Amino acid sequence: MKLTYDPRYNVAYFRLHEKTAQVETLRLSDELNVDITADGTVYGIELLNANLQLRSEDRGNLVIVNEALGQTREIPLG
Repeated sequence: MKLTYDPRYNVAYFRLHEKTAQVETLRLSDELNVDITADGTVYGIELLNANLQLRSEDRGNLVIVNEALGQTREIPLG
């Protein structure tokens, strides 16, 4: 998984898989698009107006939680 952010356009993208197949982009809201294939595999999630969405909670940190191990890691965004 990879998270990218482009401050020029204020867009973040969570890439779950490399795009090796034709994807369709589903617009779920004014701020959320999801790329999927015909079999339903999710390839990525695009956040528009990302700075507000990513910084609205958790003090502007990306929080990674390993539920199995009970571990949490915070990465500052920006």
